[in-house]
Amino acid sequence: MKLVLKTLTATTALIVFSSTAYAQTHSIISPVNESVTIPVTTTNTITTIVSQRPNPSFNQGQNNQPQFTTNGCPSNPNCVATPVTTTTTTTTNVVQTSFTISGSAADDTEAATPTVTNSFTLTGTVNRDCSFYAGNTAAARSIDFGVIGVRTGNNENVNAAFEMAGPATANVQTLTAGCNTNNAVEVSKDDIRGMVNANPGGYDTDEFQANIPYSVTATWTGVGLNAVTAGTSQTLTVAGNANAGSLQQGAWRSAMNIAFNAPAITDRGLVAGTYTGTTTVTLRAL
Repeated sequence: MKLVLKTLTATTALIVFSSTAYAQTHSIISPVNESVTIPVTTTNTITTIVSQRPNPSFNQGQNNQPQFTTNGCPSNPNCVATPVTTTTTTTTNVVQTSFTISGSAADDTEAATPTVTNSFTLTGTVNRDCSFYAGNTAAARSIDFGVIGVRTGNNENVNAAFEMAGPATANVQTLTAGCNTNNAVEVSKDDIRGMVNANPGGYDTDEFQANIPYSVTATWTGVGLNAVTAGTSQTLTVAGNANAGSLQQGAWRSAMNIAFNAPAITDRGLVAGTYTGTTTVTLRAL
């Protein structure tokens, strides 16, 4: 009995962010600027024509008096145009040859990271599923006992006449059953009386009955609900006088055996007719 379709879906998302970075620049690490120089002496003579007059204090016992003075010129009639010569000597280092290295390079656009770590999260979904292989057609799930024998001999004791001659048993085994999540294994009968004769006609209820009780026992290998452990033998029994039963399990997969047992009825005879009972086995994801 297929309850849920199996599907595995996995989605991985990748998002790329981009931006433009503008780099700064820096000079080279060891620039070079070397040269060879020699001292060079330069003499600069400047002659200027200025208006001057004789200095009356020159050589008159007053020391450090210039021969000429510009005081009162040019309104003083004694002023004359006199050349004045100034000589300046300068020594400088003149570069004869030189050698230079210069340059630049772009800086990192961002701070360098010797170690970079990124985590990627993968996600996906596994659907809940329960599986039970029960043949390819409905006919495979029909259990027909044919004739259910009763004591029909003329020489039977009256207290045993028409009683079941022996038990009726059946066994169903599937090699594929289970669920991939917490689940419940459920077994139920359509009538608590078991196999029922729907048209028995009339009969003495003290001596006859129109039903055949039966028990159902399912066995498989599994684990208890929410258990994380190795699987062990699991059993679910619905007794002859019970209508249904259920056992909760963790995820399991194994063969499953279902045993039907209708013990011989020895206190009443069976009314003639067709006896029918339906048992449903359900694997239900929780």
